[in-house]
Amino acid sequence: MRDRTHPLELLRQAAARRNQAGVRRGLVSRRPDDDGLVDLASNDYLGLCGDPRLAAGAARAAQEWGTGATGSRLVTGTTALHTRLEARLAEFAGAQAALVFSSGYLANLTVLSALAAALGGPDEVLIVSEAGNHASLIDGCRLARARVTVTPHRDPDAVRKVLADRDEPAAIVVSDAVFSVDGAQAPVAELHAAAREHGALLVLDEAHAFGVTGPGGRGVAAGAGIAAEPDLIRTITLSKALAGQGGAVLAAPEVIGTLVDTGRGFIFDTGLAPPSVGAALAALEVVAAEPDLGARARAAAVRLAAIAAEEGLRVSAPDAAVLAVTVGSSADAVRSQKACAAYGVRVGCFRPPAVPRGQACLRLAGRASLTEDDFAAAARALAAVSGRGELQLAAAPRHSPFTLSTI
Repeated sequence: MRDRTHPLELLRQAAARRNQAGVRRGLVSRRPDDDGLVDLASNDYLGLCGDPRLAAGAARAAQEWGTGATGSRLVTGTTALHTRLEARLAEFAGAQAALVFSSGYLANLTVLSALAAALGGPDEVLIVSEAGNHASLIDGCRLARARVTVTPHRDPDAVRKVLADRDEPAAIVVSDAVFSVDGAQAPVAELHAAAREHGALLVLDEAHAFGVTGPGGRGVAAGAGIAAEPDLIRTITLSKALAGQGGAVLAAPEVIGTLVDTGRGFIFDTGLAPPSVGAALAALEVVAAEPDLGARARAAAVRLAAIAAEEGLRVSAPDAAVLAVTVGSSADAVRSQKACAAYGVRVGCFRPPAVPRGQACLRLAGRASLTEDDFAAAARALAAVSGRGELQLAAAPRHSPFTLSTI
């Protein structure tokens, strides 16, 4: 019998290879009180994470319902608070019904796997997935075990061709509404038209759109006038613009019923904790009362993109609150992130496999609460990244510790 390397040694060797490739990752405590960095890395697009109204909503829910859901939604994990949130989400978003999950990631896994099974199983369903989709959608496609065809970025004509040429009787088109790295918006009206023309369902992940785009923050589908269409399924997260935790599916009652009956990620998962439900309800009321918050976040992203462009950096044109500054290699991205931290700005650092090899980038997020001083700090940091700044990294004014947000 040939020698066998111990599994832990294999893991150490794999970690060494990741280190050499510049894609090792680590957990670092975020947001210390004395950090002093301008936060352009988080998904707190509307600046609500520290809002006392959300904290009060979470506290009331904890006092009334306890700190945990105590079980799955079908056993003890559904409270009157959960059903209230689902009704309010559907009403706000213009959907027929809603179903709350413990995370947006789980919502995507459950929707794709449950729909594929309900529509006839792996041999009867084709999934048409956009090339820029988030990892949760990619993993949902894998879990569905159906045939998957990946179409080019933002190309509805390619989607039409794949749907027209398929042999499977059922099909699902799946796309981000706003792409999580470059902030571009999908052509959702065209995708919906293509799906309807060929008898397919459209699954649209509005994680980076809900609260930021569309009328009053109601999302890309609402902006396109298709929010209530029965062949559209939207997934959202409560952890970005709504500054909390959890996810939800917005869809027709037939879809929601299928998820409740057959969705393993719903049936076997503990329900969302009541404090998170209470915070989400409070956040929805804030967004409804202050409909300009999303527009302010988008304007902040446009301004950050203009600052980066002025420094000669390769920057995406944001359609929502997210933008990407592409720097190339993983090592260059990490160095650029450290330069930003040295100048008092926290930015995200996206490396493979989050982005294709050679396209590592800094990910910046506009927030409704950014100030003039914040924009000035961003300009100094991006000047350092471009090499136009007066100081090099080694001599930069250091903000310690570096709190790096790497993916």
